Amino acid sequence: MSGPSYVDEQGLATRFGEAFGREPEGMWVAPGRINLIGEHTDYNDGFALPMALPHSLTIAAARRTDGRVGVRSSRFPGAHEFDLSGLAPGTVPDGAAYQAGSLWALLDEGHRIGGLDLLVDSTIPAGSGLSTSAALCCATILAATGLYGDEPAPAEVARLAQRAENDFVDMPCGIMDQSAVMLSDEGRALFLDCRSLVTEQEPFDLAAHGVTLLVVDTKAPRRLVEGAYAERRRTCENAARILGVRALRDVTVDALPKALAELPDEVTRDRVRHVVTENDRVLETVELLREGRPREVGPLLTASHVSLRDDFEVSVPEVDTAVDATLSAAALGARITGGGFGGCVIALVDDGRVDSCTEAVRSAFSERGFGAPEVFTALPSKGAHRLR
Repeated sequence: MSGPSYVDEQGLATRFGEAFGREPEGMWVAPGRINLIGEHTDYNDGFALPMALPHSLTIAAARRTDGRVGVRSSRFPGAHEFDLSGLAPGTVPDGAAYQAGSLWALLDEGHRIGGLDLLVDSTIPAGSGLSTSAALCCATILAATGLYGDEPAPAEVARLAQRAENDFVDMPCGIMDQSAVMLSDEGRALFLDCRSLVTEQEPFDLAAHGVTLLVVDTKAPRRLVEGAYAERRRTCENAARILGVRALRDVTVDALPKALAELPDEVTRDRVRHVVTENDRVLETVELLREGRPREVGPLLTASHVSLRDDFEVSVPEVDTAVDATLSAAALGARITGGGFGGCVIALVDDGRVDSCTEAVRSAFSERGFGAPEVFTALPSKGAHRLR
């Protein structure tokens, strides 16, 4: 099963009326994403290859005249309300911080928006590392600018959404998630140069080659994500300073041995080794896709996982179990996707082995005493847009 796509529009409109006493003026949808390859490269000015998922987040919205914002969610209880005036980092609780940060970024950069009521629903698995936060920020920006007639270009929405996460929520993410949410095309993977922000749509028609992209939501609790993520970013930035380069993207694979010799400790060397070799794997993957050879991407996925597990140290036992189980069931390749410390695994699988790989994962989780994972197939999908 490919999994659910959009939420039920009529049901969302009905719930909006119940929450706010009037009809929504519009609805905007933003997809989750998986990253095929290129992990922890975005904040190092490197390369990434994400795609949008059929799973998505939808916001129903309407304007209000009092300069306040009301936020509700169909997935979580509770209500939040805050003033647009005086918005600043730390002024809005976690339950509405991403929406508040998105509106704050718009206001801080001179966009003319006013009060809003927002109702959020989503088919993106909660806590899965499939970029719910990026989808939420992008959809909020689209709703606000759409209703107030001040609509930025998709790439600008991605930048504003990243700023909301970086500067308001204090999550030091790169631009990859937001770019995937805003710029993806159906049937394509998005090749992103995270320095120039130039993107190219790469062919990703796996069905034509008899293969399927399997996603395993391990449901492992994501442990120490923000602090560990920030620590890895600091290590990479410090390594770039030591090496005298603008970012680790400027270290080539050929120059890697010399660069490693200049670094002061094993942890820093491991982090740098991952980033440099991961950038190279992205470029190799893109070339294979352009040549119509997606089956040969499998070993690069597995090599990426080994690097993320051993050099970047962002894997957890549930994730490693899922990778090992799919590979033991003859997957062509498998890796953790997303920032790590839990979340999802992707596996490239022959069409005829989808069921056996799925069963292998479920059996392995049962044997290890882990909770049951969710397994689904994914197709590259359309980026964020207005529904109505």
